[in-house]
Amino acid sequence: MPTSPLPRRGASPRAPVATARSFWPYLLPIAVLAALTVAISALPASLVTHFLPSGVHAEDFSGSAWHGSAGRITVNARDAGALEWHLHPEALLHLRIAADLHWVKGGFVIDAIAEGDRHSLVASNIQGGGPIEDLRDFGVAAGWHGSAKVDVRELKAVFSGSEANIQSAVGDITVSDVASSQVAAGADLGGYSLHFADAAMTPDADVTAVLTDTGGPVSVDAVIHFSAKNRSGMLSGTVKERADAPAALHNQLDNLAQLHVRDSQGRIPVDLEFTF
Repeated sequence: MPTSPLPRRGASPRAPVATARSFWPYLLPIAVLAALTVAISALPASLVTHFLPSGVHAEDFSGSAWHGSAGRITVNARDAGALEWHLHPEALLHLRIAADLHWVKGGFVIDAIAEGDRHSLVASNIQGGGPIEDLRDFGVAAGWHGSAKVDVRELKAVFSGSEANIQSAVGDITVSDVASSQVAAGADLGGYSLHFADAAMTPDADVTAVLTDTGGPVSVDAVIHFSAKNRSGMLSGTVKERADAPAALHNQLDNLAQLHVRDSQGRIPVDLEFTF
């Protein structure tokens, strides 16, 4: 009976020949992703209107659905500035939308990475800032002036009709050169920092942010409890004017101290409830 020849000494056994079938599980996702990228790049930017939550309207489009912009966005009929996006096609394999975002509202500019659908949104690496008065269309800081800086690592929200309900936030928001014509005759009130810890906001729980001053005529030490269920917040803490505070501010805080007695260190307790 013939026998197979033995391999020569020092020779390595012949490796099996790879077949196209063995590579197919790896090639298929790549092929699908390439096809999606080509298809998206050929679609108009206006296609994104089909993925917007109710209450959000966009127009003045340019570019493609993959990398485009909307020159005018409104939220509940309020001017919400302009938005540029650059999609991540691989997210479509999981039936999600993910993109790099560049948002501009007047002089306020924000860059972020976002992923979500019509029901929820997760944004990360939220960086930017600008004049807080450019946010007045959203009802933010009405009557106030100053500059804000945003450094939020993660923000989660769910959409309910035309409203976005924040579920969690981790990061910091700082403001500087804060002033209002109704406080101390418009004097500079310094800067403040709002720090959101790693806590989730659920329908039955609150999330807490720490508010402190970063220098200026007022010393502030407070916490803010946000309630998603009631869409309200409660600021609790103390304020105290510093020695170099304007006379008008001294007078206003002295009037406040008539209602809330100063503690042994001269601080005035404050409790302020608000809605959002």
